Amino acid sequence: MYYPYFRGKQYELIAIRESVPTLAEKGFVPIIEPVKKRLSGLHKTLDQLCGKEARVILIMNPRVGDHRHDNSDLTNFIRENYHDERRLICGLLLTEETSTDEAVRSCNEFDKEIALIHNGYLHAEELSREIIGLENINAHIFIEDRCGKLYQSHFRDHPRRILVRDGFNKTRNRDYPPAEFFSELHATYNLEGMNGFGDFLIVGSKYFERGGPAYAVTIHLTYIDSKRNNEMHVRHFTSDRQDTPVDPAGKFAEALAKLIAALDEVDNNIPETDAVTEFRNLHREGHFPGLGYVKKLSMLHHIETLTRFFS
Repeated sequence: MYYPYFRGKQYELIAIRESVPTLAEKGFVPIIEPVKKRLSGLHKTLDQLCGKEARVILIMNPRVGDHRHDNSDLTNFIRENYHDERRLICGLLLTEETSTDEAVRSCNEFDKEIALIHNGYLHAEELSREIIGLENINAHIFIEDRCGKLYQSHFRDHPRRILVRDGFNKTRNRDYPPAEFFSELHATYNLEGMNGFGDFLIVGSKYFERGGPAYAVTIHLTYIDSKRNNEMHVRHFTSDRQDTPVDPAGKFAEALAKLIAALDEVDNNIPETDAVTEFRNLHREGHFPGLGYVKKLSMLHHIETLTRFFS
């Protein structure tokens, strides 16, 4: 029922690979929008997912990154390596630039199951008529802030409808509050008339080719608050120093000390996931693994938090 949306950056792909046993066991379906020209990391990730019989949706027409203007390498890569792999579903992004003819043509282009990802597309009623009878459409996935309820209603008869909500309020590291609401969709997606839900984890839907200088370092950890109707919230642990882009290792140590102190609070709601154990180890050893690694741990923690909720 959970469809986490990843961009194919290095540490996002590593996070998927390290989550493969969980994804396979729980039936979670990662959505991957490839953003890097080199496909070796993606190849390794898809092999591990399919090897454990986990389903995955791979977006064939990315709108950001290296493949946004030419996806021929990506198309050839799938045809050469995964043509007969039934667990790999081809995702098609439908945006405001997509015509109905192009959408229908794309549905017929791949001899595989298709997931239509509605992300700003303008002609819902027309498309819903044109795709009647197409048996290879696996799911309709709605990016919530890009298509509203009236839009979604045109596809209400499909047996698999997924709502993806961006619960992460992306801002400058120095501007994050100590804690804030993330989402309740994990508990309410069926009330929305959906069969599943997704999010952009602790990264957010906005895509950045690379991060800027680390004036501040922030660690993001989600948790589910049983005292607030099982809402999901996120805590932000930010370094004390925020004025210069130097010493990211020292700033990470400052943020990590705040995280450890929060874990020791009596009313702490943050689950002791494997990622939290790794944060404790980093604190004990005084080690800085790099900001990409830190982001990976936060993503792993988010997935395990949802795994525990559904268990």
